[in-house]
Amino acid sequence: MSAIPSSHDAVLTRKAVADALTEAGFPIKATTLATMATRGGGPLFRLFGSKPLYRWGDALDWAHGRLSKPIRSTSELEAA
Repeated sequence: MSAIPSSHDAVLTRKAVADALTEAGFPIKATTLATMATRGGGPLFRLFGSKPLYRWGDALDWAHGRLSKPIRSTSELEAA
């Protein structure tokens, strides 16, 4: 069974969103998301009581936003 939700509106726990992002090609651990939730820089989330919940579309948009522009060589990164 795929960890990737079929709907961008699906609401996931931190562990589930980490698993889905990893399966989608963006390897990340739930503990990293937890750190980002306290320090900033992670995907948007909401609290249900004290439990963090992530909308799949928000998490996926965040992951895509962390990608570099397409390059043919790492030397292109230094020129940018």
